[in-house]
Amino acid sequence: MARLLLLVPSASYRARDFLDAARALGVDVVVGTEQSHALAGLMGSRTLEVPLDDPGEAARVIVAHDAVAPLDAVIAVDDMGTLVAAEASALLGLRHNPPDAVAAARDKLALRTRLAAFEVPQPVFAALAAGAGPEEIAAVTTTVGLPCVVKPTTLSGSQGVLRADTVEDAVAVVARVRAIATTAGVDPGAPLLVEQFAPGPEVAVEGLMLSGELRPLAVFDKPDPLDGPAFEETIYVTPSRLAPADLAAVLSATAAATAALGLVDGPVHAEVRVHEGRASVIEVAARTIGGLCSRALSFSTGRSLEELVIAHALGLPLGATGALGASGVLMVPIPRAGTLVAVEGQAEARQVPGVTDVQITIAAGRAVEPVPEGNRYLGFVFARDSTPARVEKSLRRAWDCLDVRVDD
Repeated sequence: MARLLLLVPSASYRARDFLDAARALGVDVVVGTEQSHALAGLMGSRTLEVPLDDPGEAARVIVAHDAVAPLDAVIAVDDMGTLVAAEASALLGLRHNPPDAVAAARDKLALRTRLAAFEVPQPVFAALAAGAGPEEIAAVTTTVGLPCVVKPTTLSGSQGVLRADTVEDAVAVVARVRAIATTAGVDPGAPLLVEQFAPGPEVAVEGLMLSGELRPLAVFDKPDPLDGPAFEETIYVTPSRLAPADLAAVLSATAAATAALGLVDGPVHAEVRVHEGRASVIEVAARTIGGLCSRALSFSTGRSLEELVIAHALGLPLGATGALGASGVLMVPIPRAGTLVAVEGQAEARQVPGVTDVQITIAAGRAVEPVPEGNRYLGFVFARDSTPARVEKSLRRAWDCLDVRVDD
């Protein structure tokens, strides 16, 4: 039986879908996490304590484990483990992405720099050093062009991402973004990324790198405009309703970006905007789509996205990888900061035609905070129907059913 090491941060709730996928494929699983007691016995799996915040040491721990119990693949469920997986797999001779490519994908400034070197279409950008004063902020934002977007280089989930329309806005936005990043544990001396705001609709591309070639699996439309000042995502729907030429531009830009990064094998999640026929790459990550959003996808073989990722890592046949039908997901937004009291109306939301599931992932009594300070959603609503338009309608009707109660 093949053996998989699954790297799961202790705070993640993504392990279950990967564990289900491994079991469906008949794969033995060891869960690697930075706090093994937190996930001990997760769905019957063995655990290995791995310092995910120290990739070099983590790789050494994994190599030592392999000497006792040989591994056939190492997979990370999200950003925190991707570099560890790459470094350990390189040492063990397993299918992997080059560590430097994964490191560049995890750092937004490094990503921009690498894409620029290969002339991949993307926003004009610049780095803003820590401690920059109003004059330097004005110079950078004017050079980049207004409106602009300011973001930390290493956070995800739209955390710390804000738009500025004027130089005066930019000064205030930089201070706020810096405060968010520092609170989230980013080095106060790290630069911020300033990039020109890219107009047009944004889509998410889900793909799989196969020996250096991008195989697109799905393209999700984001029908709610993401124009700022914060960039909280809500609805994803696939297949995309972009015009064929725009969709081709999106896929071409994504393939160019993965090639520029040097990604070779494994999942890819990209965010791309398209305007007047021109695609602009916003982000590329060497992982699958975040949260529970992958549950919106099913493939003609009956496999889940996680099954495809594991099968590829193990060198198993993939079969057809076309997504099946129209589907989508609502990431339930947090209305304001405070303590979550309840999410009412879930039963009504489940009764909406087309809705297949409602999952609230934050328990009552927990502190919640919307983006840009926060980086989580209350939960997920899934829908499936005959057309993307019907899926979107179902998700909006379900959203209307939900009453989120938050106390100060």
